[in-house]
Amino acid sequence: MRNFKSFRLVIALAATVLSACAGNRAAPEMEVNALGMHMVRVPAGEFMMGNRFSVDEMARDFPAIERARLTALRDERPLHAVRITQPFYMEQHELTVGQFRRFLAASGYVPESVADGTGGYGYRRDYDPSRTARGDAFEGRDPRYSWQNPGFAQGDDHPVVNVTWNDAQALASWLTRTEGVRYRLPTEAEWEYACRAGTTGYYPHGNDRAVLAQTANTFDRAAAPLWPQWQATATPGNDGYTFTAPVGSFAPNAFGLHDMVGNVWEWVSDFHGDDYYARSPVDNPQGPETGSVHVRRGGSWHTWPVYARCGFRNWNTATTRYTLVGIRLVHELRAGER
Repeated sequence: MRNFKSFRLVIALAATVLSACAGNRAAPEMEVNALGMHMVRVPAGEFMMGNRFSVDEMARDFPAIERARLTALRDERPLHAVRITQPFYMEQHELTVGQFRRFLAASGYVPESVADGTGGYGYRRDYDPSRTARGDAFEGRDPRYSWQNPGFAQGDDHPVVNVTWNDAQALASWLTRTEGVRYRLPTEAEWEYACRAGTTGYYPHGNDRAVLAQTANTFDRAAAPLWPQWQATATPGNDGYTFTAPVGSFAPNAFGLHDMVGNVWEWVSDFHGDDYYARSPVDNPQGPETGSVHVRRGGSWHTWPVYARCGFRNWNTATTRYTLVGIRLVHELRAGER
C-alpha cells in the first residue's frame, strides 16, 4: 500500500514563480502531500479584520445593490485588529475533484451527499427558481446531484463541490493520521488574513470590481445569461468560465494562494456569531464557542461582486452541501518547526 507520509518539498510552480518575479517578491515556500495538495507556508502577522468601508462608500462602489443589503452587513463590523501568532500551511488551491476522489478511495469515507441518500444541489437548464417555494438558484436536494455531479461538467482539476463541513472534517482527520501533522479547516481569522495577504481593499487586487473578471471566477457576463433576473449584479467583463474553473486559472495573491475569492466558497472552522467581532480577542481568534451554523468564505463562480469580498461572511449548517461550496484546508507546523 502506498506510503501516505508526506514528502516535504520546497517548490514553486512555474506560474507562481513567474507571478512572484513579476511582482518582485519571493516565490512561496511549499510542500506537497500524498493527495497532491500543494501547501503554502503563510507567515505569522497582523491585520485589520472586517469591513473598513461605510454604507455610503459601498453604495457608491456597488450601485446595483439595494441599500438594505448593504446595511445588513453588520456582522462584518467593527473593524478590529487581529494577530496570527504562528505560521501555518494553507492549500495553494481549493481541493480538487481528483484529490477528493483519491481521499475517498484511500480512506473508504462516504461523503454525506451519498451516505444520507438525499444528494446535493445542481444546475439544470430548464429549472426555474421563480416556480419553487425557496426560490433557490439551483435544484436540490436531489440524489442525482453530489460531489460527482453538480449539474455541469468538471474535470479532476476543478474544485470539488457539494461537500459538507463534516466532509471537510473527515478529510482533515484522515490527513492528520496519515501525514503525521495536524490538518484542519482554517479559522475565519486565518482565512481572511490569508485572503488579504497584506492588502486592505475589497479584493486581494484592490477595490475595482471591474477588474474582478481578470482576477477571479465570479458571477460575470459568462454566467449571467443563465440567470437573467440577476444580470445587473454581474461582474463587468467575462472571466471565461460559466461554471467552475480549473484551480489556479487566475494569478495568486501576495502569499501565493489562488482563488481566495471566487470559484467556490470555502468552509472555515468557526461558528458564526453576528456580534463576535465586537468581543473577538486580538490573538488567534477561534470564533464563538457554540453555534448552529459554520462560516464559509470567499464567494464562488455564482457570487455577485459585493459578496465576493475578502471581508464578507456567509454561513450554513455542518450538513449543508451545495453546488457552490468547496474545501481549502490548512495544516499546523510540525514539532520543532518555526
